[in-house]
Amino acid sequence: EEQREDNTECSKLGIMDLKFTSSRKYISISVPSKSQTMSPHIKSVDDVVVLGMNLSKFNKPTQFFICVSGVFMFYLIYGYLQELIFSVEGFKPFGWYLTLVQFGFYSIFGLIELQLIQDKRRRIPGKTYMIIAFLTVGTMGLSNTSLGYLNYPTQVIFKCCKLIPVMIGGVFIQGKRYNIADVSAALCMSLGLIWFTLADSTVAPNFNLTG
Repeated sequence: EEQREDNTECSKLGIMDLKFTSSRKYISISVPSKSQTMSPHIKSVDDVVVLGMNLSKFNKPTQFFICVSGVFMFYLIYGYLQELIFSVEGFKPFGWYLTLVQFGFYSIFGLIELQLIQDKRRRIPGKTYMIIAFLTVGTMGLSNTSLGYLNYPTQVIFKCCKLIPVMIGGVFIQGKRYNIADVSAALCMSLGLIWFTLADSTVAPNFNLTG
């Protein structure tokens, strides 16, 4: 009889313990690995990957020099080819077609990169991608179309000066504040690029309101 009562008590205690255990709330905290939290384009904090080549083995000044040289070199090639394309007779009205071809290749290169990095996780909402894509296509499309009304040096001059309205928009739209060094740097860069573009005395800007 005593053993039966002990068993009954143990059963009751077991049921109570089960109820207490089931009523507990457990919080599971999982810390993602470093590779999960980082962008697929950045393998680690110290990695600098350009065109698939890891520049981390070089020191910081060398990395900076390589990146700056790459920007200048590819931008000069881009500008030269764009001016060459629009110098072809009858091509000026087809600025949007050139934009279509450009972004077609951008898409192909992007798909190739996705296949190479084997990381297809989306880290930014699709809506944000659509807005950025729309604005980027519109910017480049209008820029290419403007060459149907302007000569190439004039278009370059306006592109060089775009930093100034961007800073003005930052002040009035985003409430940013720029110091005198920032403003002076923007003005010097814009004036220097304009001077470089118009260095050839035979270049005559062709201003057109539509362009």
